[in-house]
Amino acid sequence: MPDSTPDVAAAAEIRARIDTTKPHSARFWNYFVGGKDNYPADREIGDHIKEIFPGLVDVAVTSRLFLGRAVRHLAGEQGIRQFLDVGTGLPTADNTHEVAQRVAPDARIVYVDNDPIVLTHANALLTSTPEGTTAYLDADLYDPKAVLEAAAGTLDLSRPVALMILNTLGHVADYEQARGLVRAFMAGLPSDSYLVISDSTATSEGMIAASEAYNASGAVPYYVRSIGEIAGFFDDLELVEPGVVQVTEWRPDTGDSAAPTVAVDAYCAVAHKA
Repeated sequence: MPDSTPDVAAAAEIRARIDTTKPHSARFWNYFVGGKDNYPADREIGDHIKEIFPGLVDVAVTSRLFLGRAVRHLAGEQGIRQFLDVGTGLPTADNTHEVAQRVAPDARIVYVDNDPIVLTHANALLTSTPEGTTAYLDADLYDPKAVLEAAAGTLDLSRPVALMILNTLGHVADYEQARGLVRAFMAGLPSDSYLVISDSTATSEGMIAASEAYNASGAVPYYVRSIGEIAGFFDDLELVEPGVVQVTEWRPDTGDSAAPTVAVDAYCAVAHKA
């Protein structure tokens, strides 16, 4: 497994790159899902957005629950044993490797992010069952070739991989560029691999207003897209039922009492590469 943990000097350099005076998407999302890895700037814009659009908290919670259902489906019903999670975010409960290895202890997971905040928490993502492996790559969504080459140190790219890109593609301002990045990642994966995407959508005035408020806060902008644009990420792939739907509607677990039952402005899908 590649060496993914920063040494003391590197850790100090990483911390120096972190600006706690401006909101940050990973910390902002962490605040919404009840985490503790956030700062006053994140909580301030979070509370402001809650006033504008309280439904964004439901988006955060339900998107996290979708991750769990998708990973359980792929590991349990489709036999996937390798996961490439791009745009990792801050670790909370039920990370990809935890969900996958509960189903399949031999699962191998590679997390990818190039954010100094996420990198400082990478050790929390590197626990694993004895049979499986987890690794973290400090790498960039915008360079799929480099990501895949580095991931090959942990994953066998001749065997199926589930590519997870959750609540991340909104950082790519240009839609066609975002689609091109997804295609490039999937082109480097073999047949019988899967693509899993979820993202916030411009499906209500409240979500659009919340997005505009967040982007005006000084944070790195995040753009919400139409349902059709989310569907476009899955072109040339075979959608797994029920297709492109709200995150609450993708194979819901009726026994999950924590799941909000309201409609949410977030859509998702899982698709198969033939």
